[in-house]
Amino acid sequence: MSNILEFPSREKQAYAFLTENLAALLKDKGADETLIAHATALLLKVYGEAQNTNDFSFSVDLPDGLTPAQIAQLQQQIEAGADAQRKHHHSLMIRMAAQLLLTELKLFQHAREEPR
Repeated sequence: MSNILEFPSREKQAYAFLTENLAALLKDKGADETLIAHATALLLKVYGEAQNTNDFSFSVDLPDGLTPAQIAQLQQQIEAGADAQRKHHHSLMIRMAAQLLLTELKLFQHAREEPR
């Protein structure tokens, strides 16, 4: 089996997907290019920060005398539990990031509409 290199990377593909869909959605709602540019920059910042929250590690000291099968079973259970927590945390962070993004866009638009 050969290794496959993807161009652009999956992260860049995800960013492109998010920004293209956000721009289309905002354009459909009547947003101008200034708001779309601000939203896109903000999305990349917030999404990037949310992605970095999934990087964590820990170690577990196992008692002596465990069999290799017991160790493998514990490792599988710990990995499954950590993965479930990572997925839950990621989902929560994405929802919070979306709420933050919408709030920031509303504030930005409101500030632009205020008479000076």
